[in-house]
Amino acid sequence: MPDTPTNPPSIPVAAHALPNPTALTLGFLTLLNDPSGVLGGYLLTNSWGRPLEFRLSTAVQPNRVQQILYGPTLTEYLHAELIGKTLIEKTSAPPSLIVTDSVAALALRTKLNIPTVAIRPDGLELSAADVLPLPHPRSSALLLYHARHADDRAALESVLDRIDPSVDLAEPFARIREAVNEARRMGVTNRAA
Repeated sequence: MPDTPTNPPSIPVAAHALPNPTALTLGFLTLLNDPSGVLGGYLLTNSWGRPLEFRLSTAVQPNRVQQILYGPTLTEYLHAELIGKTLIEKTSAPPSLIVTDSVAALALRTKLNIPTVAIRPDGLELSAADVLPLPHPRSSALLLYHARHADDRAALESVLDRIDPSVDLAEPFARIREAVNEARRMGVTNRAA
């Protein structure tokens, strides 16, 4: 089993700005591949897109035996269960909606009872993936959700409709990647032991 990104570092953005239990919060999860492994960045925002909390995982590098044993399920396991779920569960407040840029991370929906959508990656053939399209004005990119949770559509649309109209769900990923790079330069995250 790959190293677990335990105790991912948290960078509190504004402790006084933590949401109340009924407030709408959005969780943005990105997964990055680099020479040290796969690492995750997670940004919790309010419905206006303002940051509430930011977390990083340590890098996870599966060895060759793990790659063989997990086979085609390795990416989904790393993105959704090992890194994504850990980051989300360590955050001070649960999100009302999880938005990811990894189609493999849509499997989070089976691990957490939280509506989950992915920003459609360039070049993804919808017929080749086990996803359903969800166009919505809150995203400049097509949103996708897992076909195993086709009945989530009404709940997803309900949450999406409550998001401030000025928010573009595709935008925070550039901020997260930049923050991850800056945190790594500062030495906030390192390779898992």
